[in-house]
Amino acid sequence: QVQLVESGGGSVQAGGSLRLACAASGSIWQSNTMGWYRQAPGNERELVATVTSGGSTNYADFVKGRFTISRGNAKNTVNLQMNSLKPEDTAVYYCNLAFGYSVYWGQGTQVTVSS
Repeated sequence: QVQLVESGGGSVQAGGSLRLACAASGSIWQSNTMGWYRQAPGNERELVATVTSGGSTNYADFVKGRFTISRGNAKNTVNLQMNSLKPEDTAVYYCNLAFGYSVYWGQGTQVTVSS
């Protein structure tokens, strides 16, 4: 069984930085994509950024230049460095892992940015 454990998040003032981390365990294909999505109250869950096991990245337009996604040194880990945070970045952030036809989600971590 695959499990995703997230860490990081919290509260910060506008312009500040936060770092999210996620570690996946279980039976996972070597070729996979890990990423972060977010969901604000009343909104649908949306893509923030993804990174493949080969290192290819994809970002939502609203985070380009501010957020950086990267694979961690440990296998099947992913980090999201969030800089220049804005109040509209406030949301629950979810770690995501996908390979083959399988998709897994973390439990979510709250990020709150105050003005």
